[in-house]
Amino acid sequence: MKKAFTMLELIFVIVVMGIIIAVVTPNTRSNPLQEAAVQLASHIRYTQHLAMMDDRFNPNKTHSSGDAYVAANSPIWYRERWQLAFYSNAYTDGAEAYTIFSDTVNNSTGNAQASEIAKNPENSAQIMTGGYGSANAIDYNDPEFIGMKKLNIGKTYGVTSVDLEGGCANSRLSFDHLGRPLQGDHATMTGPYSAGTQRLITSDCTITLSDATDSIVLHIEPETGFVSVAF
Repeated sequence: MKKAFTMLELIFVIVVMGIIIAVVTPNTRSNPLQEAAVQLASHIRYTQHLAMMDDRFNPNKTHSSGDAYVAANSPIWYRERWQLAFYSNAYTDGAEAYTIFSDTVNNSTGNAQASEIAKNPENSAQIMTGGYGSANAIDYNDPEFIGMKKLNIGKTYGVTSVDLEGGCANSRLSFDHLGRPLQGDHATMTGPYSAGTQRLITSDCTITLSDATDSIVLHIEPETGFVSVAF
C-alpha cells in the first residue's frame, strides 16, 4: 500500500492550490482612489460632527467695523461654522488637498489659520490640513508642517482633480448646528440663512475624485448631510 506522496505529487498539489486561490480569492490589492474616497467621506462626517457638537451661535459675536456684506456691529457668528475646504496651490505642492477649520479669527476672513484648524482626533499634535497657506505649520512643503499629509490626497493617493457639482458647486462644504450641509465661503454671507446668501444645500451634492485612470463619486444629501460613496 502506498503510504506517502511523491515529491512530484506534492508539487502538483501545490500548483493546483495556487491556481485555485488565484481564481477564487477576491482582488485585495489596495486601490488608492477608493482609499481617498473613503477617507474623505469619513472626514465630511467628522466635519458635520464638529458642527453639531460645537454650535457657533453667539449673537454677541459681531463685526466691529462693518464690511462689504454686513453693517458695523452686526452679528457674524454664522461665519464661524465648521467647514471642509479644498485647495490646490503652492502650499499644497500643487496637489489636491483639503482642510477642516472654523473661521474664527479676524472677523472671519474666509481663509484658514493654523489656530482655526481642527486637531487630528488620533494625534493632537497634528492639525487637519493637507496644506493651506504660507505659515510654516500649514505649508505642506515646510519642515515645520504639522498637518496630516494624507489629507493631501493628490500626493498621497494620486488624485488629480476634485469636482463639486449639483447642490454644492463650490470648493467648500460646511454644516450648521443641525448638521445640515451648506456651500460656499461664509465670509461673504450677510446672515445665517438670509435671502441672497442662502447657502443651505437644496439638491444632491456630488464630489467627484479622479486620478489618471478612474473616478469615484461621493454623494451628500441635502438636509441630512448623509454621505455615500459610489465605487
